[in-house]
Amino acid sequence: MNEGQYEVINVENARPIKAWTKGVPFDDNSKQQVMNTAQLPFIYKWIAVMPDVHYGIGATIGSVIPTENAIIPAAVGVDIGCGMMATKTSLSANDLPENLYGIRTAIEKAVPHGMSPRRRRDQGSWHDAPKRSENIWQNLEPIFKEITEKHPVIAKSNNLKHLGTLGTGNHFIEMCLDEEDKVWFMLHSGSRGVGNRIGTYFIDLAKKDMARFYINLPDKNLAYFPEDTEHFDDYVQAVHWAQDFATYNRHIMMANIIDAVSICDGIPPFTADSEIVNCHHNYVAKEHHYGKNVLITRKGAVRARLGDLGIIPGSMGAKSFIVKGKGNEESFHSCSHGAGRVMSRTEAKRRFSVKDQIEATEGVECRKDAHVIDEIPMSYKSIDAVMAAQKDLVDIVHTLKQIVCVKG
Repeated sequence: MNEGQYEVINVENARPIKAWTKGVPFDDNSKQQVMNTAQLPFIYKWIAVMPDVHYGIGATIGSVIPTENAIIPAAVGVDIGCGMMATKTSLSANDLPENLYGIRTAIEKAVPHGMSPRRRRDQGSWHDAPKRSENIWQNLEPIFKEITEKHPVIAKSNNLKHLGTLGTGNHFIEMCLDEEDKVWFMLHSGSRGVGNRIGTYFIDLAKKDMARFYINLPDKNLAYFPEDTEHFDDYVQAVHWAQDFATYNRHIMMANIIDAVSICDGIPPFTADSEIVNCHHNYVAKEHHYGKNVLITRKGAVRARLGDLGIIPGSMGAKSFIVKGKGNEESFHSCSHGAGRVMSRTEAKRRFSVKDQIEATEGVECRKDAHVIDEIPMSYKSIDAVMAAQKDLVDIVHTLKQIVCVKG
């Protein structure tokens, strides 16, 4: 470790890796995957690895990849703009009913998620877009039309129909209490079906370009677009549009959650705008580092410039944190995006039972059945260890403990 902060991993004929992984697992497969990325000729300075690092497709989850004059679609991934939103409310724990089931079901009805009862199989869509989504879509539609005129296959996606929906897997909505028993709403989601279509399409296009240019890669999923080539600008436009979609998506869901909880029995009138955080953790942006404008791709990482507010969630049975960035330049102003998995979903289902899930989520109003065992807290790293490993990247502003959790 370098002064107890990060480990430097030197790779032959490649850029170095700086890993904030002290006290947390960094498995060999993930390490090899980062080393593959470090071999690309356009990596700027080094790759930064966050303490929640774990194996991904192409690029490693929990990695910060700076590039010059090139962009790697798989480093952003297919859940483009996935991220977190949290808002503090004027409610306190004393304002809540003893039984929180009614609040959970109200949220589940307000936000289409997973195999939601509001899913309309006959129409092939998740829900009839509420007015709030239609109004936002008017802002998004003009650029979407520009993108789909050049790449028509992207139009064949769930776009407006997924605006205001949560999704599945590790996407979630939570009601939490902070250290002063103030109520927060927090959610995790991204650009949904249209982001997946954009990501998948351009990853495939990049692979075809690599074959056309006879470029050999350490991993075919690291296919990239060099700047000033045919598809570079098109991908940049599409990925930034998907990131905007993801931001709006979180805003719509949060507004619908607040509306739903406000009419629950026994809930007094409240406000929900005293503190708001909305941050991506799968995205690409142009930033200035070490005297140059470069592209920074964060796959499972949050921007943490000096004073930036971010969200680092634990598992559905653990703490989460609102954090403030310290502006650590060596991490390219970044921090982790969560706890990070230590086992696959398949392994979690094999190893744990519904009884284990019930015990691990004691005190949380949530589903406790076989369909959410893959999200059991034990399938994730210790969030306390993850936070300790990045103490030079962020300061903790609020510690949140969930009391309601809605899983996708």
